[in-house]
Amino acid sequence: MDVKFLLDNINEAAIEFLNILEKNKVIALHGEMGAGKTTLVHAICNELGVQDTVGSPTFSIINEYKTKNGIIVYHMDLYRLKDEEEAIAAGVEDALYSGNICLVEWPEKIPALLPENTLHCSLETIGNNERKLKIN
Repeated sequence: MDVKFLLDNINEAAIEFLNILEKNKVIALHGEMGAGKTTLVHAICNELGVQDTVGSPTFSIINEYKTKNGIIVYHMDLYRLKDEEEAIAAGVEDALYSGNICLVEWPEKIPALLPENTLHCSLETIGNNERKLKIN
């Protein structure tokens, strides 16, 4: 399924995305640098009711947020990881198998660690302000 959207309407895309998720808890977000993965995560967290400040976990690897209903959302940015062992040491595997929502940027760094039922999505830049989200 493909969802095209303008960055100005990213919250609408996040709502549409959340309606598709159903039981998937681990979401692998593929895309080039600057495609808008973190921006999409921010919009998804807003729609989930995350009360914490949502930011890029580039240096911390994992950010943990809580929604107003007490749901835990993990946001992972694996760009700086060297290998899967470093991911395990950072607690990535624990978060992935926690049963909580996990939004994973740069999942190609840890292919063997991702749960079998991971939902893979790719974000592609179409123009300066337009993106295409492909949900596999």
